[in-house]
Amino acid sequence: MHSDSIILRPAAERGRSRRDWLDSRHTFSFGEYQDPRYMGFGVLRVINDDRVAPGGGFAPHSHNDMDIISYVLDGALQHKDSLGTGSVIRPGEIQRMSAGTGITHSEYNASQQKPVHFLQIWIIPQQRGLPPSYEQRSFKPEDLNGRWLKLAAVENSGGLVTIHQDLVLMAARVLKETVTYQLPRGRRAWLHIASGSVSINGRPLNEGDGAALMGPATISASGAPQGEMLLFDLQ
Repeated sequence: MHSDSIILRPAAERGRSRRDWLDSRHTFSFGEYQDPRYMGFGVLRVINDDRVAPGGGFAPHSHNDMDIISYVLDGALQHKDSLGTGSVIRPGEIQRMSAGTGITHSEYNASQQKPVHFLQIWIIPQQRGLPPSYEQRSFKPEDLNGRWLKLAAVENSGGLVTIHQDLVLMAARVLKETVTYQLPRGRRAWLHIASGSVSINGRPLNEGDGAALMGPATISASGAPQGEMLLFDLQ
């Protein structure tokens, strides 16, 4: 694959799970949706695009040996876990939960009137058996305008939250200007369009679309007309 080539993952081709309170789209295999072509992207295992109806949510369930990131796009998400943590996550906030040796948690729409739209991201950590932990940080939405904001990275690498893997997660909101990213040789990137429309190296992508690129590559994102995107830089 040439350095500037893009492999597209159209939103409409993702897996889907529907319940009376949930509409979830799966970029990679998850639950009953299994596709051997899309079992993840390196250590990036899950991107679930979830919409939860007012008052609905995921009852307590357990995880282990996974770093789980929740990123709310619209509405509010109530989180509770076996560490005693309870919080509400809103746009402008990012939460990381490391399941490690085992954790039980629940996630519910914090509103009885409005739906919540959020991304749940699973990253396989470098080490198994880590102590369970939790972290939530906020940022100003304008910090995304026309530039990359490092949401998550390994410890002491400048991410808002810490993950236990050689992966950098960034977000940007692309308006009229072009936002670029230099992907080094030996690295690869997965892009996910969280909302709106973004042109990646001249290729138009819409909400829910994904794209894979291999380094070395210059990733140029321009508004088409505008959109928010996540970029995962990993080996």
